[in-house]
Amino acid sequence: MTVQVPRDFRMAGVYCGVKRNPTRQDLTLVVSDRPAVAAGVYTQNLVFAAPVALDRSRTPGDGFLAVVINSGNANACTGERGLADAREMAGLAAATCGAFGEQALVMSTGVIGEFLPMPKIAAGIAAAAQQLGSDEVALVAAARGIMTTDTVQKLAGRTFVRGLSPFSKGTTAATGHAAVVGEKKGTVPLAADRSIQITGMAKGAAMIGPRMATMLGLILTDAPLTPQSAQQALSAVVDDTFNCISVEGHMSTNDTVLLLANGAAGGEPLAGDDLTAFQEKIHEVCGELARAIPADGEGATHLVMIEVSGCADGESARKIARTIADSPLVKTAIAGGDPNWGRIVSAAGYAGVPFNPRGVELNLNGFLLYRDGAPTAFDAAAVSNSIRAERDTIITLRFSEGEGRVRFWTTDLTAEYVRLNADYHT
Repeated sequence: MTVQVPRDFRMAGVYCGVKRNPTRQDLTLVVSDRPAVAAGVYTQNLVFAAPVALDRSRTPGDGFLAVVINSGNANACTGERGLADAREMAGLAAATCGAFGEQALVMSTGVIGEFLPMPKIAAGIAAAAQQLGSDEVALVAAARGIMTTDTVQKLAGRTFVRGLSPFSKGTTAATGHAAVVGEKKGTVPLAADRSIQITGMAKGAAMIGPRMATMLGLILTDAPLTPQSAQQALSAVVDDTFNCISVEGHMSTNDTVLLLANGAAGGEPLAGDDLTAFQEKIHEVCGELARAIPADGEGATHLVMIEVSGCADGESARKIARTIADSPLVKTAIAGGDPNWGRIVSAAGYAGVPFNPRGVELNLNGFLLYRDGAPTAFDAAAVSNSIRAERDTIITLRFSEGEGRVRFWTTDLTAEYVRLNADYHT
C-alpha cells in the first residue's frame, strides 16, 4: 500500500500557467472536510514573503479548511500588492469549500520580486477544486504542484495506534520516491478505530539554508490536537529535521512548514504518552522529508551526512556542523573525491565554538584522518575511492567538550549547480 491520505483530507495538483512548462503542475489545493487545527514554522529571514506574513499572523489556530500553494512565483518582495494577492488566494481557496478567507492558508515558491498572475491563480484554484481526491494519484499530483527545480516529489507517511506503547504498536514507514506503508511482522495489528495517519509533502532542491531551510513542507494528520500542542510538536521537530539541512546555506524568503490536524481519527486531543508517540512519528516524517531535500540538491552528486558529537551542548554541535556544511571548499572537495581533512577541521575551527583542537577526531567514511591535533597515516587513494564510489558520504567529528551532538545533511557543490542557478531566472 502506498502512503495514505489522512481521513477527511482531499487534494489536487494542476497546471494553471504560472510556470512556463505546461507539463508541470504549478498549483496545489488541499481541503479538509472538517475544521482543522493549524501550526506553522517560518523562515527567520528579515525579508519574508507575503504568504509567510499571512500564515504567521494566523497560526497557531483552528477552524482551517484549506491550504493553497503555487510554484513558479514566490510572491516575495512584492509589497502591499503581494499581501493583497496572498489574501485573495486564501479567499478563493476557502470559497471552494464554502468557508471564509481567514479559514485558509497560503504558500508560494519560485522567482522573487514578480507579481502573481492572479487570473491564472484563480482559474487554477477553480480547476483544482473540481479534481479533489484522496487517493495516491491526487496525493502525488499535489506533491508535484509545489515543486520548482525538484526532480522528484517528496512524500513520507507514518501510522500509529493511540493508547499503545511505542515499543509494542505496529508502525509504518514511507517516503520519497516510492513511499511504501506496511505493517511489521510480529507487531500488534493496527486498529482502524484508533489508528492515526501522518502524511507529509515537501519541496526543495536549492536555496536551502538552515533555520528553515527555498523549501516548503505540509504535514497532514487526522489526529485530534489543540493549537498549542500542534505548535509545540511542530516547532520541536523542525529544529532537529528541516533546520539540520543545507545545500548552499542561503536562507529563503518563503520557507514554511505547516501542520494541519483535523481530528477525523476521533477522540479527545492527544496528551501524555499518545502525544509523545505522535511527536515521534512527526519527527520521522519530517526527518525523511528533510533528508530528501539535499538528496535532490541541484547538481549534487553526493549526499553528505555530518555527525558531530562531544560538544559542550547541542547548539555548539549544530554550529560546527552547519559551518562545515556551508563551506564551499569542503563541498567541492567531496565533489572531487578529495579527502581534504584540513578543510573540514579548519571549518570547525572558525564556527565560533570554543574547543580543544587536540581533543578532535575526524573520520571520513569510516577512515580515521585526524586525531590529537595532527593527521593520521591513511591511504588517501582508498578514502578517495570510497567517496567516488558512493553517493552517500559520512563525515564524523568527535570533540572532547561534553555530550552535545547533532546529525546534519548537506550536498557537494558541482559545476552543474552553478549552471542551474545561473540559468534559473531566465
